[in-house]
Amino acid sequence: MSKAVVLVFTDCADPAREKEFNEWYENTHVPDILEAPDFVGCTRYELMGNPGPGQGKYLAIYEVESDDLKSALAALQQRAAQLGAQKRVIDCLRLVSFTACRELGPRQSA
Repeated sequence: MSKAVVLVFTDCADPAREKEFNEWYENTHVPDILEAPDFVGCTRYELMGNPGPGQGKYLAIYEVESDDLKSALAALQQRAAQLGAQKRVIDCLRLVSFTACRELGPRQSA
């Protein structure tokens, strides 16, 4: 089974709603996305310092296990459309970037 990650940088468009945004992301959005086929995990990070061009304040790294990454991403797009139609997307979400990366080799550590 091939492994990949999807890197998603986001911002909260309304600084007064940061707490609400993070609660929604952790408790609603991540579980919703993990219902998409082949999406098996997510870790979120907050940028230290100020975001530069093309960066958001928040980074979500979604783990994907699939021999067909294109199909997994297509299923994710379909899932995202369903969530939008169900009004499960918060209105202060600002998507900054979305990048899929395929694993080249096993994880190395010191």
